[in-house]
Amino acid sequence: MNQTLDVVKVGIADLNIARHPHTIMTAGLGSCVGLILYDDLKEVAGLVHVMLPDSSMARGKSYKQGKFADTGIKSLIDLLEAEGIRSSRLKAKMAGGAQMFNLSNGSDMMKIGQRNIEAVKEQLKKYRIPIVAEDVGGHKGRTIEFLIDQSLLNVRTVKEGVTQI
Repeated sequence: MNQTLDVVKVGIADLNIARHPHTIMTAGLGSCVGLILYDDLKEVAGLVHVMLPDSSMARGKSYKQGKFADTGIKSLIDLLEAEGIRSSRLKAKMAGGAQMFNLSNGSDMMKIGQRNIEAVKEQLKKYRIPIVAEDVGGHKGRTIEFLIDQSLLNVRTVKEGVTQI
């Protein structure tokens, strides 16, 4: 018998959590980074779709917490802790952070994908959350779906199919 799993979908600059038997996914990762934080024993996972490295880049006082690495990761940890998950048990998997356009000027300011990767890793280091696996950088867009009971991240790209990390 095939069991259809309900998928919790996370939009751009958003975050959410899910428990098994659900899966959690996000699409449209170009320079954005999709970060999964999970507790494999309690079979719960959270996902944040990070667009930009730091909330100091915000144009106003009101913005989605998931938009930035610093505010998004903190908010996701807070959400998981509110569900009884200890941050000391969390592990991370991440994908995205591509350089989607060929930039001739070489300005680091325009390398948003790489800056997002570095910002996410800096936040994970701050919270002492180990990165178990990653599929980052390059020049390809990605869609990710996390299978909570298997702690498995499916990374789908247009020309390469699905990679599991």
